Amino acid sequence: MPRPTQAIIDLEALRFNYGLARDRAVPGQAMAVVKADGYGHGIARVAQALASDAPCYAVACLEEALAIRKAGLAHPIVLLEGVHAEKDMSVCLEQSLEPVLHSDMQLSWLRGIATPPVVWLKLNTGMNRLGFEPRDLPALMARLDQQEVRVRGLMTHFACADDLADPFTQVQTAVLEKAAEAFPGLLLSVGNSAAHFRPEQPLFHWSRPGIMLYGATPMLDASGPELGLKPVMSLVSELISVRTLEPGMTVGYGATWQAEIPTPMGIVAIGYGDGYPRHAGTGTPAVVNGTRVRLIGRVSMDMLAVDLSSVPDAQPGDPVELWGGQLGIDEVAASAGTIAYDLLTGVTPRVPRVYVN
Repeated sequence: MPRPTQAIIDLEALRFNYGLARDRAVPGQAMAVVKADGYGHGIARVAQALASDAPCYAVACLEEALAIRKAGLAHPIVLLEGVHAEKDMSVCLEQSLEPVLHSDMQLSWLRGIATPPVVWLKLNTGMNRLGFEPRDLPALMARLDQQEVRVRGLMTHFACADDLADPFTQVQTAVLEKAAEAFPGLLLSVGNSAAHFRPEQPLFHWSRPGIMLYGATPMLDASGPELGLKPVMSLVSELISVRTLEPGMTVGYGATWQAEIPTPMGIVAIGYGDGYPRHAGTGTPAVVNGTRVRLIGRVSMDMLAVDLSSVPDAQPGDPVELWGGQLGIDEVAASAGTIAYDLLTGVTPRVPRVYVN
């Protein structure tokens, strides 16, 4: 029998979440962000599941785009970091990929190409990671026009869109709008997942939903279900051992948790070797037989311990959900001091992905 730890991926929930993003993007369109192996869900299967709904995909790098092409999909693909080597510009042309240029070095790589690929330009409106300064846009456009490079549009990325009380998103939007005034033929793309939930926030021509596709929240003050999103991944396993700890007994490395009263304890076949966060401490929730329990002690590489006081009749073989439909990943992430992005992309290849719907 295989180890019982699995990541069950509900593709119908994925399509539902994309539909919500698509509807919020109207009158624009939504490119499905499937980078980081589809946020840990499997890039090929995610892209295939969205093939009839999403008119365009967005990824971080060339390898991810080629994985989509290998899956047999011919949709437009936007490379959010552009390319990382000069030779890859020709690959973009061959594979109909649209790199997002953000540096003079990438611009220089276009010089030696007889027929350059269609590109986007990244503008730095305040995130201060990547992008050209808006004041330099006229010179950039003139340079690319001389090289006969077709620019599809302008893109920027929001720093604080997850916080409805922070006005910086409006500032960034205004910077992009002003820079784009002189180039009305260019498409605009600003909307990360959080932007879809900001009242009155323009999403322009193309939004870029990412984490919301997978059912987790992009916002500071609301969970995925509270935003109307459906969980896509359920991380599940089973109890492989049950015992009672007497007062004074400890469990796990470092003996960090000690029983004060007789405590039924279960060992679950999952650990940080599977991507479950080692820093998830005592009190982090899980679900056994449909009932909430709490982690106790330290997470090990291949297993973790749970307090079974709320399910005293639990036995080896009983199902455990670490996050999913019964327990929101946003709550688990908050308990572990991290975010859902980290948990989803951290699930290791050792965990089989099982696709349903």
